[in-house]
Amino acid sequence: MRVRYGSVRYATPTTLAEALELMVEPDMTAIAGGTDFYPGRVGNLQEGPVLDLGGLSELRGIEVSATQIRIGALTTWSEIAGKDLPDGCRALQQAAVTVGGWQIQNAGTIGGNLCNSSPAADGVPPLLVVDAAVDLASASGVRQMPLQDFLLDYRRTALRPDELLTAVTIPRHGAEGRSWFLKLGSRRYLVISVVMVGARLVAAGDGTITEARVAVGACSPVARRLVALERDLVGVDVEAASAVVDDRHLEMLTPIEDVRASAGYRRDAARVLVQRALDRCAVPA
Repeated sequence: MRVRYGSVRYATPTTLAEALELMVEPDMTAIAGGTDFYPGRVGNLQEGPVLDLGGLSELRGIEVSATQIRIGALTTWSEIAGKDLPDGCRALQQAAVTVGGWQIQNAGTIGGNLCNSSPAADGVPPLLVVDAAVDLASASGVRQMPLQDFLLDYRRTALRPDELLTAVTIPRHGAEGRSWFLKLGSRRYLVISVVMVGARLVAAGDGTITEARVAVGACSPVARRLVALERDLVGVDVEAASAVVDDRHLEMLTPIEDVRASAGYRRDAARVLVQRALDRCAVPA
């Protein structure tokens, strides 16, 4: 079904195949929950055609299999928070309940959060620490790429003009161990992050760390994994993980100064939150 509002064509496909056919049209803008799209256009008329994906039920839901966890792009944050998932995905579920308020969590989608590519997107750090990938579909087929390769820069992704992000996948090994998410803002809810951290640790039976993932958001154009810290954590006792963190591990971050915080404050806060997240990963559920 397609309707017109003034000069703007508004399309509401009911199947993914129809949506992908429409994506080949010039200047097509796809929307999911619309929680970023509409506020960003207050006072600015949308001139190009709009593709509303809300009717694509095939892009909703979470499937857990022996090899992966597949999250449809239109799955809401409320659905993610309420799903029974392994401990390695706890950080993602903790982030889900910090995305705006209940209304936003009920409407906002994981796919929209990623395609918006905000430095302060709450869902990104916890997805980076579980080695998430994204499925990108077009009329010519589907390609998959790691999330860290999909997010290129501030508000810029590897999504092609004719593509839609259809799913986020987490390999089962990415859901192993324990994870934790921490967000710093001026208040607990309805706030843009000053700093946020996702961490995941996998430990052997004797408590030695065998795998580590740590990501920081809102301190660079896109959230970044602290790969040097991850390497240094392997072989360390899980209870001593936070003591490993030092300033050189955060050198890859490039925090800005704005109305919410100074660059120096963000860097200091990032170190503290990384240490706290690692401490929480060491505590049994």
